[in-house]
Amino acid sequence: MRGARGLIGWSQSELAEASGLSLPTIKRMEKLGPGRSSGDNVQAVRVALERAGVIFIESNGEGAGVRLRKDRT
Repeated sequence: MRGARGLIGWSQSELAEASGLSLPTIKRMEKLGPGRSSGDNVQAVRVALERAGVIFIESNGEGAGVRLRKDRT
């Protein structure tokens, strides 16, 4: 989450607003990892980041990652 936020220059507050989650929830997810949060919260964060142009890369032997979509608007 931190890496994705960094790519698009968002603060935790901006991610909270875009995802419809509270700031404490975003902070907890970043501290403990998304696996410790509800599936709905993880999905809300993923959708918000993808709408902002983030692409999530599945693990391919080199580990999972994030990058920016080329046609980001």
